[in-house]
Amino acid sequence: MSSPFDGNFVKPTPPAARPEWAYFLDVDGTLIDLAASPDAVKVDARLLALLRKLQVACGGALALVSGRQLSNLETLLGDFRPPSAGQHGLERRTANGAVRAHREGLAAQREIARRLRPVLERHPGLLLEDKGLCLALHYRRAPRLASYVHRLMREFVAESVGTLSLQSGKCVAEIKPAGVDKGTAIAEFMAEAPFRGRRPVFLGDDRTDEDGFRAVNRMGGVAVKVGRGRTAAGYHLRNVGAARAWLAGALSVPSGRERP
Repeated sequence: MSSPFDGNFVKPTPPAARPEWAYFLDVDGTLIDLAASPDAVKVDARLLALLRKLQVACGGALALVSGRQLSNLETLLGDFRPPSAGQHGLERRTANGAVRAHREGLAAQREIARRLRPVLERHPGLLLEDKGLCLALHYRRAPRLASYVHRLMREFVAESVGTLSLQSGKCVAEIKPAGVDKGTAIAEFMAEAPFRGRRPVFLGDDRTDEDGFRAVNRMGGVAVKVGRGRTAAGYHLRNVGAARAWLAGALSVPSGRERP
């Protein structure tokens, strides 16, 4: 049977969420719907309440794993401060509040940003987001430029001779230090309390989440694709609403006991 999700087989819905698991959650497109630009997104009170309750239910083993900067996540979440990975794992706040960052290749990225200025002047539909540790060139407002954007960013990465890598997402191409991604961020969390020893779960919606899916698969965890698209995830949820509802299911299950 063909599928819109992986090109080969229909992905099943994930098993019922359980409070003894470790939860790693993408934000945009997974917990909240995408907007025309990153700064147009709002986090509603119902989502914040769900995340707070889930964090308590799973003993603190909940982390956000996002392409956004940590500072941007803080703005979205208000006074809610869960462990988080920002910029696809380039920066990470641990459960004890320590912040760690990968800063390789910053000089090369500053030069790329400089070279992109005339490109942005010629194509005002493009948006360059400098996240501090990576550069994201958005073309959601100019989708006809998709091929041009990816070709241009691939050329910049090739010039770095292995220092930088290209990450493609929904209407965005990002340049970041090589060797760091959402999968490495999840692995780092899993080596620490309170995540260590639990079964990892990762929910994501984009191509930038595939590294996380593959990492969780290697750990024997639950990788869940939210929405359409080819994926390495073993499970699927239709949309943001379905993802929230599935997570809420963990709140009604006593820890350590299986549902019948």
